[in-house]
Formats: sequence, C-alpha cells, structure tokens
Amino acid sequence: QQKAVVRGLGDGSVDLVVGTHRLLSEDVEFKDLGLLVIDEEQRFGVAAKDRLKRLRASVDVLTLTATPIPRTLEMALTGIREVSHIRTPPEDRHPILTYVGSHDPQAVSAAIRREMLREGQVFYVHNRIQSIDLAVARLRDLVPDARYAIAHGRMSEGQLEQVMFDFWNGDYDVLVATTIIESGLDLPQVNTLVVERADLLGLAQLYQLRGRVGRSSQRAYAYLFHPEEERLSEEAYRRLEAIGEFSDLGSGFQLAMRDLEIRGAGSILSEVQSGHIAAVGFDLYVELVADAVDELRGVETPEEPLDVRIDMPIDAHLPTRYVPDMDSRLEAYRRLAAAQDLASISDVVKEWEDRYGPLPPEASGLITVAHLRVEARERGITEIVKARNEVRLAPVDLKQSEEVRLSRLQPRSVVRDRTVYLPAPRTGLADAMLEFLRTMWPL
Repeated sequence: QQKAVVRGLGDGSVDLVVGTHRLLSEDVEFKDLGLLVIDEEQRFGVAAKDRLKRLRASVDVLTLTATPIPRTLEMALTGIREVSHIRTPPEDRHPILTYVGSHDPQAVSAAIRREMLREGQVFYVHNRIQSIDLAVARLRDLVPDARYAIAHGRMSEGQLEQVMFDFWNGDYDVLVATTIIESGLDLPQVNTLVVERADLLGLAQLYQLRGRVGRSSQRAYAYLFHPEEERLSEEAYRRLEAIGEFSDLGSGFQLAMRDLEIRGAGSILSEVQSGHIAAVGFDLYVELVADAVDELRGVETPEEPLDVRIDMPIDAHLPTRYVPDMDSRLEAYRRLAAAQDLASISDVVKEWEDRYGPLPPEASGLITVAHLRVEARERGITEIVKARNEVRLAPVDLKQSEEVRLSRLQPRSVVRDRTVYLPAPRTGLADAMLEFLRTMWPL
C-alpha cells in the first residue's frame, strides 16, 4: 500500500495525501506539491517542516495548532508569518476547572470517586513506564472499587488498540497512561484528568493533556500535581502558574504567549525552536525583526512619535485594589503606553471598565495624563513641566494671532526662548493643562 501511494505522489495520480512523518522520507517525491497543511505543529521539528518546504519552493504552508511553539509564534508576531486566531469554542463546552498544587492522595481519591459517581471516566498521567505499575497499585489502595487499565508507548500495537477500545467501551474507570494520550483522543465520557509530576512537562504538553477532557457538555476537572518535598525551578513554577491562570476556553494563544516569555523565541534562521533573547530584550527584538520584515517587503516604516515629557505632581497610577494581579497591571500600563491617539486611549478605558469596573481617581488621572501627552504631541510640544508655581511648555513658536490669544487666556503668562511659562493652578493641574492646549491650539 505504501509503495502504491508513494508512486501516486510521484506521478501525480494522488491529489491529496494524509500522512505522518513518513512523508518526510527521502524516497517520497511529489510531482507538483502546492499546499502543505501541518496539524499539531508543536509535534514537528524545524528540520521536518523545512524538509517539506524544500520539496517545492512555492509551496503554501498552513499550520494548525492550539499551542504554537515559541519560534512559530514569534514569527507571526513580527510579521514573518500571517496568523489567524479562532476564538469560538464548540457549543455547550465549559472551561475546565484546573487545580495546581502539591500531590494530595485524598484529592486524587475524591476526584476519581466523584467521576465514578456521575458514571464518567478518568485519565491518570504517570509519565514513567518503569514505575507505572506501582502507580496503579497506589491508586488501587486509594480507590479499590475502581477498574484500572494501563497504556504506554512500549505496548504492542494490538495491545494498545485493545486497551483503548475497552476503555472507550466503558470497561475501565481509570486509564493510567503516559503522555501518549496528549493528542488525537476524543472521549466525551472522560471528564477528569490527574497529572503526576506536572512540573516536568512543558506548557504545550500540559495544555494538550488538559484538552483531553471537557469534550462534552459535562463540567471537567484537571488536577496538576507536583511533589510536595521538592522545590520547583523558576521555569516550572511559571509554567504551572500559567496553566492554572489560563483555563478559559480558547486560552491556548495566551498560553503560547506566556511560553514565549518563559522560553524565549529561539532562532529564526536555525533549528532552535525556543531560547533566550537576553542580549536586546524581547520587546526590542520583536521591533527590530518587524522593521527588517517591513524593509524587505518595501513597506515604509512610520516615524517614531515625539517623546513628550510630562513632569507634574499628579496621582496617576493603577492601584492594587483596582487591578490586584501584577502581570495584569503591567499589561494594562503597556496597553496605555502603546495608545498613540485619543481613539486608542478610549479603547483602553473601555477595556479597563469592562474587566475591572469604573475607574478610580488614580486611574482617571493616568488617563488624563495620556490624553495630555497625545494632545501635546499633536501640537509639537515635547515638554510640560511644573516647577515651583509655574508650568513650562516647550518648544513653542507663536504666531501673532496666537500671542494675542495667549494674552487673553493667560494674562500673566511669559514667553521666552520658545517656551511658554504659565501660572500653575492650585487644583486640577492636568485637566487645566489639557483644556489650555485645546483652547490655545484648536485642531
């Protein structure tokens, strides 16, 4: 059969082929390969994907994955590859309730018994073949009335197929398996997942494993355990923190972004799919690559916006009572800093109000400063500084009509060396400066 398919690919009699890594073998030649679709992209290495691309220079590549590897995601973020994000989950699906913590035999027992009470089944992941029988023995001590089966990659094809068929048929309550179950299984009756040593698994693996449950209208549960007596590495802690934080449906993209932060983006030109960009920092790296891509495509890079210095005693920040999570606060600050016009600032305000509620005074002050920065930039002003009892605006080149308007609006103002000096109001300084800019230089 294989030889017939390979011949068909070579002579063009086969239009569409669905295969595994076997398609990458040297003896497989395509007459006219036009489209390559890679499913579960995180399971393929760079060399494998590049081998397929070399088969035909003009091949179009469509990559499908719930958790893109850091290198692929970074190439999408910088514009080297285009990306589409499907956010809509299937109907009647619920987010998987995820518990991350130290191993607790009582929690394991309760999870299995609860699933059995509602006539469901359990995946129990123990990723060491040598000790998988001991894991089953421990589970029998905890829940003796459950029926157990074992599945791992060293079983013969016939054995594995029979075990999976029997499990699908409901002959077992708990399938104790290695990570062999992480993809390709769709068993709606399995709605509890327990993972031993989740600290040793990658973020994409954990997400794929968690995706094996919750494939029906039933509420699903995932328990991700790490040893109580062992200290977690920083990377393991951040991975487990991320998988616990992002449990909503369609959160694979956010998890992939966090994985990119944890592991780095790797190398665009080599076979390294993850790594660290310590030399320049991630944000600058992405900006540099995006500029290089635009240059190769002949796209004009927009000029950098003017940097506006605002130095005034204003209570402008996001209080912890409003945005308790530090990462969320940093992301909120980053979103506001990236807003280069009033419409973008308005979008940020709507997002904050939607996620965190009405803005407290400190956050409103932050938004006012952002408005002030945009309004000043549009008028070519790069400095608004309060010193003693006056406010300094520079650089300013006043026309004759503007000098008249200034003397009418601020009779005590002084203009010297392209700088306007205004008496500082006692209250509402930022709002007063905003109103002054709009009245003095209407757009």
